[in-house]
Amino acid sequence: MATVDGASPAVASMELVLYALGALAALWWAWRALDGAWLRPRRLARALQAQGLRGTSYRFPSGDMQEYVRLGAAALSAPMPPSSHAVAQRALPFDHAAIKQHGNVCLTWFRSEPRVIVNDPKLFREILSDKNGRFGKQKSILSIQGLFADGLTSHQGSKWVAHRRIINHAFHLEKLKRMLPAFATCSSELIRRWQDSVGDDGVQEIDVWPEFQNLTGDVISRSAFGSSFSEGRRIFELQSEQAQNVVKMSRATHFPGYSFLPTKLNRRTKANAREAAELLRGIITKREKAMKDGHADNDDLLGLLLETNIKESQETGSSKPIMTTEDIIGELKLLYFAGSDTTAVLLTWTMVLLSMYPEWQDRAREEVLWVLGKNSSDFEGINHLKVVTMILHEVLRLYPPILLLSREAYEEAELGGITYPAGVTFALPIACIHHDPELWGEDAGEFKPERFAEGVSRASRDSPALFHFGWGPRICVGQSFALLEAKMALSMILQRFSFELSPSYTHAPFPVSTLQPQYGAQIKLAKI
Repeated sequence: MATVDGASPAVASMELVLYALGALAALWWAWRALDGAWLRPRRLARALQAQGLRGTSYRFPSGDMQEYVRLGAAALSAPMPPSSHAVAQRALPFDHAAIKQHGNVCLTWFRSEPRVIVNDPKLFREILSDKNGRFGKQKSILSIQGLFADGLTSHQGSKWVAHRRIINHAFHLEKLKRMLPAFATCSSELIRRWQDSVGDDGVQEIDVWPEFQNLTGDVISRSAFGSSFSEGRRIFELQSEQAQNVVKMSRATHFPGYSFLPTKLNRRTKANAREAAELLRGIITKREKAMKDGHADNDDLLGLLLETNIKESQETGSSKPIMTTEDIIGELKLLYFAGSDTTAVLLTWTMVLLSMYPEWQDRAREEVLWVLGKNSSDFEGINHLKVVTMILHEVLRLYPPILLLSREAYEEAELGGITYPAGVTFALPIACIHHDPELWGEDAGEFKPERFAEGVSRASRDSPALFHFGWGPRICVGQSFALLEAKMALSMILQRFSFELSPSYTHAPFPVSTLQPQYGAQIKLAKI
């Protein structure tokens, strides 16, 4: 017997089952969507607000994103007054406004996900000093970070401990002395180029931002690879582009599976990652062969890294190297960003501020000439430049290269008397901390290097509150490298030039991967 439409009862029953399963699947997905975008955020908001946490109310479906975008566009719509250092209001306008309205610890919403802003240095340090695995890098960011640099900053647990121990050896102060010739060579080339460009009147306008990008890229290439400098230069170009690409990709991580889509950006990012990895693999292979043959000069970072890796592996009784070739590739990729872009930003804003405050430029020059004379590669002398160090710390306070750090609660965690569920993101706004009058005094927005006359620990009321290199066990391993490089380059410039802002300069700090000058940094140089 047939059914009315001609199908057998068995086929009709199967169709009904399939329809039912499809309906159940649709209901399940609808429930998941409703729970994720409506019910769960409201449960979390009630639970956190019941514990006294203030903040914005969740708005379906985008949370605070509309306000985030609006404030960001308004802040960047016009440059800052030339004498202003209000970086937090311009670069982190949403976070700055939320703190002002709701307090130093407040709840906001990144779409349907809770995002807690932490502007309290004590809690800031607690999160960054965590050794129990409660807080870690955001998993959504880690998923695309490997395309840029799967290195120390993205590792967790025992892998991080092993890598950190090996890399610490390469950045020991005694080892950094070996890199002074590379620093001096690159800085001398910069100075020579500037001197040759100065006209008959002894004055020349130069945009120092791309100049310092090239300088720090050259320093990393020479310091990391020595004789493989030309290949290192290409890696620097790739990683510079990659940093911009990863920032663009991170803004789209809320689209599920975005990084797997064949977009132009994704294809370019993956191609860059492959090319950089192949270049690094070739350099490492050649160096390992030279080491076996006894012909390697291991005074550069790659040599130190390979030597320490072998030594640590032998001491632990491991039959295989602790760090594989792929691990070393990831660390070297990271080194290019952490060791070049951030130092270039520091030197750029230092030149801008010393142009704004010529009395501090004069003081720094007097100290350099007194301590170093015309010499520039005196390691002990450079480390005794107190005024220069004060200036660099104040520049890093007012214009931190990295504006904000993010951490995710990997498990339920108590912080400041409030219990947060797993998955909550903590935004740590370095720029807001660095400009907080409660920490730095009513003159927090002013350029006053003398606040660091007695060191970082006594410069703020809640000490320490300077987080330009992070904090805790994961503090930037290359901070001594960066400061030594910056001191040498700045000393050589002060020895040979006086400088002031060009009339064409527009004061517009701009948040990209680091805090960069949006329209460049035009400086008028005059030979001394």
